[in-house]
Parts: sequence; structure tokens; C-alpha cells
Amino acid sequence: MTHYYAHTAEQLPQKDWHPLSSHLEEVANRAAGFAASFNAGDWARIAGLLHDVGKATPAFQDYLVRSAAGKARRGEIPHAIHGALLARGMDPGLGKLLAYILAGHHGGLPNADDLMRKLERPKAVDLDAARQFLDHLGISELPRSVPFQTNASELGFAISFFLRMLYSCLVDADWLDTEKFCAKDTAAYRCGFPTLADLIARFFPTLDALVEKAPDTPVNAIRQSILAACRAHADDEPGFFSLTVPTGGGKTLSSLAFALEHARAHDLDRIVYVIPYMSIIEQNAQVFREFLGDDAVVEHHSSAQARDADKNDESYAMTRRARLATENWDAPIIATTAVQFFESLFAAKPSRCRKLHNLAKSVIILDEAQMLPPPFLLPCLAALKELTARYGATVVLCTATQPAVKIREDFTKGLEKVREIVPDTAALHASLKRVTVENLGALTDDELNERLAGEEQALCIVNTRRHARELFERLRDSGAENVVHLSASMCPAHRTQVIAAIKEHLREGRSCRVASTALVEAGVDIDFPAVYRAAAGIDSIAQAAGRCDREGRLTAAAGAPAGRVYIFTPADHALPRGHFTQTWNAAGEVLRKYNDVLAPDAVEHYFRHLFWMQGDKLDDQQILLDLSEGWRASEYSFRDAAGKFQIIKNDMRSLIVRWGPESDTVDALINELRWSESPVRALRALQRYTVQVYEHQLKELFEQGAIEVVEDEWFVLGDRNYSDELGVVEQSESSIV
Repeated sequence: MTHYYAHTAEQLPQKDWHPLSSHLEEVANRAAGFAASFNAGDWARIAGLLHDVGKATPAFQDYLVRSAAGKARRGEIPHAIHGALLARGMDPGLGKLLAYILAGHHGGLPNADDLMRKLERPKAVDLDAARQFLDHLGISELPRSVPFQTNASELGFAISFFLRMLYSCLVDADWLDTEKFCAKDTAAYRCGFPTLADLIARFFPTLDALVEKAPDTPVNAIRQSILAACRAHADDEPGFFSLTVPTGGGKTLSSLAFALEHARAHDLDRIVYVIPYMSIIEQNAQVFREFLGDDAVVEHHSSAQARDADKNDESYAMTRRARLATENWDAPIIATTAVQFFESLFAAKPSRCRKLHNLAKSVIILDEAQMLPPPFLLPCLAALKELTARYGATVVLCTATQPAVKIREDFTKGLEKVREIVPDTAALHASLKRVTVENLGALTDDELNERLAGEEQALCIVNTRRHARELFERLRDSGAENVVHLSASMCPAHRTQVIAAIKEHLREGRSCRVASTALVEAGVDIDFPAVYRAAAGIDSIAQAAGRCDREGRLTAAAGAPAGRVYIFTPADHALPRGHFTQTWNAAGEVLRKYNDVLAPDAVEHYFRHLFWMQGDKLDDQQILLDLSEGWRASEYSFRDAAGKFQIIKNDMRSLIVRWGPESDTVDALINELRWSESPVRALRALQRYTVQVYEHQLKELFEQGAIEVVEDEWFVLGDRNYSDELGVVEQSESSIV
């Protein structure tokens, strides 16, 4: 047999290049090992053997020689289509399924029409040479069927999901084996994470010591009962669970305790925390590290920072390992955003899909599960059902306000067999009730200002940056003490400092009045006696209430719920259209019918009404049709579905700000952008000094001469347009938080 190569290597003679036969066998073995967790090792093995068989041609081998000499254009000789053609030739039906994976293992999963165009009219394909090489690999036939059965109504989506998971196995195996040959130093950093057994041995003694030292208060007693329920249910069979715990009930550590013991009981591989906001991820990840160690947790989100360290320092290896693990989630504990998680489940690009196979046999905690995006609710639920039904995963819906996503007569596509971990959610809500909620109706800004000025300590949450700014200025100008503004017009580093100052005011018993947007509702651990919330959904009202008498001290002293939550409709500010209006309309239905709008039955009613209002828009982009309608002909629109599944539309721009106390640090990082060949480290560090603005805001700042453009790519705000009180300042304000 002619000696073929898969990859070249710098400064090595041709005889030491990567043998193609070795590459195909290694990828096949790795991919089969990954897919074994969902009974598809035979599918993955054949995909691995076929994926680069197109390199066994004289044309491609000549390309490698020219490439090593710097005389070839990358990708000029196609090689992915050969395996796809050979697979379809072995079995027109099942082979076409494999063809999606093989043809797209570099460029991404294609649509059916794109795939057929490549299969019917291949360009520059030497199939005879590839077929001869294939004969030496010993592939006789494809698997006889997909490794599962389901009803016809679900089969199309189930197959499309299976193909994406199989694609993940192939892509990760291919990249890992290529890295092993071409970048040995990088590959060496991919091992060394502690096992889940190691983490269990670290976690529970630390947790038990914390419980032992906790003050004997009613709230701590309830937290301990929640923890006990989580540990008691850890042996239950994998599948769907809900953990319905009011804010302040200690669900972060309790859910981690459940996840660790559940993983041990059922031999699961990792724990994935899916969290809607980066601020909560950073907060939770820090808690996890305190209990599990710095080497256990991988944060996968845009502002995760890599720490600087010398290569000989142990922390360098730890940081490098964690950064590599964001590529394929091969780590025991992953903390990521809901956007990253769900968009990856519907992605087509290999870099986004690579990690998906590691969701098999995992515990997936959906923290703040009420944040599931309504326009994509049905595709999200369909993907979660696949993970539990066919990939051995457990999914925990963890929130104070459970969304109404269980199957019922008027919601046939909901989740089945969701088991509540806490035995009596109504009783738990009553025992942790620390606030009363009063609807004040419409309030002008003057009326609102008067009420807030009359409070010693109060938090007011409004729906727009503009309203927060104007409310702050009105309170400040009225002479009220310690007035604080908080919004996403301020960079994360600035917000962190402001939140620390708020906590100090509260801890010292000083007066404090905060005008904030809804960002304060996400993982900000503050405790006010009074909270005012502008018109919003019941889930947002519940989050706002979680900032009121959070530790229950006022309630314990009074012997009854003593925190005060006031709902109001801003008379001088229109409610933002779209989702804001829909959630407030659904909340209005609940406010009219229930005395306790935060009780579990009221929350259930709210979400039912909200989803009923959405109707067909729960799959607004008809993504499920793209991935199921043409299943009988094996026609799937992978690329179209990926393009449609964008939870956050990319209509905002990043603006770097020189925040005063750390402006020297920002200037140094900006300078690094100008001169560094690889600005990734600087960009990650600059996330803490970045504000997101709309295009029209950016344009206005340009017109004011407030923007400096660095290297024709990055926007930096001038000092005079950043306020220590307000953050980014320009003439018009947007309606985002």
C-alpha cells in the first residue's frame, strides 16, 4: 500500500510526517470512545475511519508537499467529500446521514440542498484512489440503524440531534489527534483535572463544617432542610428534576451537593451549570472554588479572565488547562451561560459543536430556569428531552419561580416526569416568606422620588437605563444622602465597586437609596428593607423581592413578613415594547387574582398565561421544522437552524472605557492591543472595562468626538464621557439594563 500522510510537520523530514492510517485509526478509536456513552460507538468509529480518506489521493499528497514548501493555498484540494461519497455508496439511506458529518467536519454541518449539491456534482474528486485505501481499512458495512427508537413525531428531531452529537465526537477526536501530532506542548496540558470522586472528598467535609458553624436561625434551619432533601434524592434515577427554592434558600450549594452525589450514584462524568448572567457565573464559580479548589472549575463565558503566571508556575498549567477545556468541556465542573449552552446545542460550526458529546452522562443544572427564552422555548425543551432520554443526562430546573414547562393538556410539548426535589414547595415558600407585595398603581417620577426620599434604605429597580439615570439625578438633587446609581452603562469593574459600597452602607446601617436597572436582580447579594419594582413579570418581581429582607432579620424580629416590596407603573416612562409588555400583561393577570403573587400556584399561573400569549411564537423561527420536517428523505437544514437560533441578537457594540481608579490598567491593556500579535489576553482582561451600547449610541458618541478607534477595530471612550456616578454618558439613553 502506498504510504499516505495526514499532516505535515515543520522542520521534520517527510518520512516523519503524520501517517494517514494512524490518524484515521486514532480518530476512530477516540470518537468511538466518546460515542460509547450513547451507544453509538460503531457509528463514530466508521465516521473516524472515513473522515479523511480523501487524503489518500496523489493530488492531496502533492498538496501536502507543496504546502510544506509554502507553495500551496490552504484548502485548495478538497478531501472531506470523499468519505461522504463512499458512505452514501455503501448505504444510500444511512450513508446519507453520515455524509452530513463527513462532508462538514471542517466547514460545518450543511443544509440538505448544499450536501446534495456536493454529492451529486463533486469537484476534483479521485474516488478510485480513496476507495482503494478504504479497502485496506476493513470497513465492510455501515451500522444497520440508529441506536434508538422513538415515535414518528419525534424521530426527525431525534435523528438530527443524534447527528450533531455524532458530529461532536468526530470533530473533537479529529482536533485532539491532530493537536497531539502538530502541537504536542498544547496537548500535554489537557490532563490533570481532579475526578468527581476527588471533588466529593473535598466538598462534603467543607460543607458539613459550614453547616455545623452556621448560626441557629430559622432561615438556616430551612436551608439545611433543603440541603437534606437534595442529598436524599441524589440516588433517584437520572432524568428531569426541579429544585424550587425561594431566593435566599441556599440553592447554589444544595444543588451542587445533589449534583455531586447524583453523579457518584449513577457514574456520571461531569456537572454543567447553565446560568443566564455572567455576574452570577462569576459569583457561583467563586463559591465552587472555595469548596472544590481552584483546579476544579472551568468558566466558559466572554469575560472569563486568564490569570498571568510564569510557565514554571503551577498556576500557569492550571490556567492553560482550564482555557483548553472551554473548547470541549472536558472538565469535571463547567460554568457557562445559557446563551453559550443553548446556541451550541443548535450550532453547525465545528468549534461550537465540539463540546456537545461531553453533555452525555452529565448533570445539567439550569440555574434561574425561568429565563428560558420564550421565542426558543420549544427547541430548548426538545433538546433537553433528547439529552435525558437518549444521552444519559440529568437536568435540574433550579429556580425560585418555576416556569410552567411540564407537559399538560394545553402544552403537549412540555417535559414529562419532572420530579420535585423539595417535598412541599408551598410550605417552603410560606416558611421562607419575608416580604409583602403591594401594587401602588401608576406613580409619577415626583411621587416616586418623594416615596424613596422618605425611606432610610431603599432599592428601586426600573426598566431602562434612562429612567435609572433620571431617578438617580432627581434623588441626588433633592438632597437625599448616599444616593447610588447602578446600570449596565457602567463597566463591570465599576459596578463591582459600587455594589461593595452599597453593601457597606447597609452593613453599617447608613441611609442608602439605589436607582438601578434589572441587573441588580441577577446574583447581587444585597438586603434592603424596602424594594420598589417598576412594572415587570412575576419572575422579575420575585427576583427583586430576593433583595428585600434577604436574611430574614426583620421578619424574625417582627414575627411576620416584614420586608416591603412595592410594584408601580411608571407614569412618566412608557413600558418597553415586546417582551416587557407581554410579561407585565401576564403579571397583571396574577396581580388581580392572587393575594400572594409569589406563591408557587401564582407563579405557575403567570407562566401558563405568558406562554399562552406567545402561542406559536414559542418556536418563533420554526427551528423544529428545519430539523425534523424532511426526516423521511434525510433532509435537515442544520445551517439554517444554527443561523436562526440566536438568543441575543448581535445589534450592540463593545465600548472600552477608562474607568478612573483603574485607568492605568486599562491604558496598559489598550497599548497591548496596539502592539501584540495575539490580543486575546488583553481583550479578555478588558471585558471588565467594557460597556455594551447600541449602534445609534455609538454613532452619537462618534459625532461628539468621544470615540478613539484602536487598530481600526476596537472602540475606546474618551474620559469626559464616562462618569463616576453614571458610567457612559451621552444625550440619549437606551431601553436595556
